[in-house]
Amino acid sequence: MREGWQQISFDDLKGWADDDHIAALSCFRMSAKAYAEHSFVSRVAVNPSQDLLDVAKRALELDIEKIRKSEAQKFFEKSFQPYTYNKDEGFVTAYFEPEVEASRVKTDEFSYPLYRRPHDLVKLDPANKPENLDPSLEWARKTDDGFVEFYDRGQIDKGALDDRGLELFWLKSIVEGFYIHIQGSARLLFRDGTSSRVSYAGKTGHPYTSIGKLMVKQEVMPLEEANMVNIRAWLEADLERGKKILHANRSFIFFTELEGHDPDFGPIAAAGVQLTAGRSLAVDKSIHPYGTPVWLSTQQPLPDQTSNFQRLMIAQDTGSAIVGEQRGDIFIGSGKEAGIIAGSVRHDTDFVVLHPKGA
Repeated sequence: MREGWQQISFDDLKGWADDDHIAALSCFRMSAKAYAEHSFVSRVAVNPSQDLLDVAKRALELDIEKIRKSEAQKFFEKSFQPYTYNKDEGFVTAYFEPEVEASRVKTDEFSYPLYRRPHDLVKLDPANKPENLDPSLEWARKTDDGFVEFYDRGQIDKGALDDRGLELFWLKSIVEGFYIHIQGSARLLFRDGTSSRVSYAGKTGHPYTSIGKLMVKQEVMPLEEANMVNIRAWLEADLERGKKILHANRSFIFFTELEGHDPDFGPIAAAGVQLTAGRSLAVDKSIHPYGTPVWLSTQQPLPDQTSNFQRLMIAQDTGSAIVGEQRGDIFIGSGKEAGIIAGSVRHDTDFVVLHPKGA
């Protein structure tokens, strides 16, 4: 483990024995299968250790249909050692998969596009990053004269990508589009009864700006009221006014349509696996490898619960706002109710990383 982490015991984990370790193991096996199949990873994270890969391989050898809770618990206790970070507390938010009405063609009602990734949007690396660009930019636009900063949210909303045939689907409003960008995925419902799923395929590379924090700073609304429901209502009350706030977040996301997904699970995450509601966790991809088990024990219940959230999660996703050793984002599920819950989660938490012991 990196500097700052301290080894502890499983006996130190509040609520550990009461968790559903079979559910946690099933989620871990999703990552193990992705490792085995070398599944597509949309946002590369720190590489998993060989020890983690070995534990994942052993997990796939278990008969998940016959295993007992005590055996699943022992699997984690024998395979991992818990570590806690000795600086400050952890902090978790939550996210969800929106379900929104959409159209395959532009109409008067459905006029805001979700875009596929442009061909001239290029992921930068140290070998091709030009000196003239902001060092923090990870993406750029390739031109005949070299790489330049890609268009930001405001420029795109004002037509920078018009007439390029990049529109995947059409939504009712800019606000719906913005929240799909924030979540990184969505289930789209069409009037003919069919549906589709879209997932992250790239971004402009501009830094992420929290519009909630911005609205509090500008005294648009007090901190205690700055949740997703209230912010969305404020934005939709006056779209022209709302656009000025939305465009302050220059980061813009591009999508791809998914095929062959299991409807019982969530969207495909950055780690190349479908998310499991209440078990998948987004983490800082520069610190924690995908597939890492993380024990969360919040200091207060989630909105739909009566006791503190104490659960073994699996790191399977990431996000621009998820930065730091003890920063997590819980995947709640799909649809409006999941969105209401997710928008109210801002919880201090114990954040314990399970590091593989090795063979």
